Amino acid sequence: MYVRPSRRSLSLAAATALLGLALTLAGATASLARSSSGPAAGTPARPGLPGAPGAPGALPARLGAPTVFAHRGASAYAPENTLAAVDHADGLGIEWVENDVQRTRDGELVVVHDETLARTTDAEQVFPDRSPWRVADFTAAEIARLDAGSWFGAGFAGARVPTLREYLDRLELNGQRLLLEIKLPALYPGIEQDTVRVLEEAGWLDRRHVTRRLVVQSFAADSIRTVHALRPDLTTAFLGTPAVAELPAYAAFTDRINPWYGGISAEWVAAVHDLTGPHGRRLEVDAWTVDNADVAVRMADLGVDGIITNRPDRIRDAVTGR
Repeated sequence: MYVRPSRRSLSLAAATALLGLALTLAGATASLARSSSGPAAGTPARPGLPGAPGAPGALPARLGAPTVFAHRGASAYAPENTLAAVDHADGLGIEWVENDVQRTRDGELVVVHDETLARTTDAEQVFPDRSPWRVADFTAAEIARLDAGSWFGAGFAGARVPTLREYLDRLELNGQRLLLEIKLPALYPGIEQDTVRVLEEAGWLDRRHVTRRLVVQSFAADSIRTVHALRPDLTTAFLGTPAVAELPAYAAFTDRINPWYGGISAEWVAAVHDLTGPHGRRLEVDAWTVDNADVAVRMADLGVDGIITNRPDRIRDAVTGR
């Protein structure tokens, strides 16, 4: 038999339901506030990286794990410094890509690591009389004829040496970020100005790119000083391991000190972190080139802010505990 509930019972049930809804909404609001405000208390912050907590246009923190940079693209899986390597890194979910920039005989900036084209292209076969096949001795049109993929594997036959503009356009399409290395600047007087010009033409010097998506580095301190003078808003990095006593001089023009992983200690990393760079942020450290998971974990334990690697998926998984 159906018994109609009393008005008092209905009121009590309604009140209980409203109380439950209020508690649920309160919990959801608190959870949203925690996720919006960044990591929990005690999580180490990495404020200097563009897009990191404390930087303009800050991105969500990644629980203190070092940022992973795909060295010359995902170069363990695709021919280095090609668009295929960029795309492979993107397929792995890697946002930051590192590359190398040099200049052709006719002034085009191209993405290639070695001073010569012999190792990573078929230049010796296409131009047998042009030894030693230096990048600077070829025009952009000549380099565009070269196969930059077959040396790595038949599946990459026909890959080309990209121009910097082509490379930037692909990164933009993929939504990736760039650690750009000016390679061998002593061979290319004025390459810093050329690099800034191409970045400007490609739309990479607006505030969004400068604060979130771009770092310019070099082994040559003078080259980084020049970039800083040309565009003081750019984040820059010096490749090397200066002595602790020398570090304050670098803090005047660079935001990051990027050393070979085998030459650093926790004390050295701490000494870098103790300094403030030209943008008023703590200097940071990106170690290169780390392909071993155990070494990557050790670098994270030393406190490095980033790791540059040919195997970005393996290193990401190691330092994030996946």
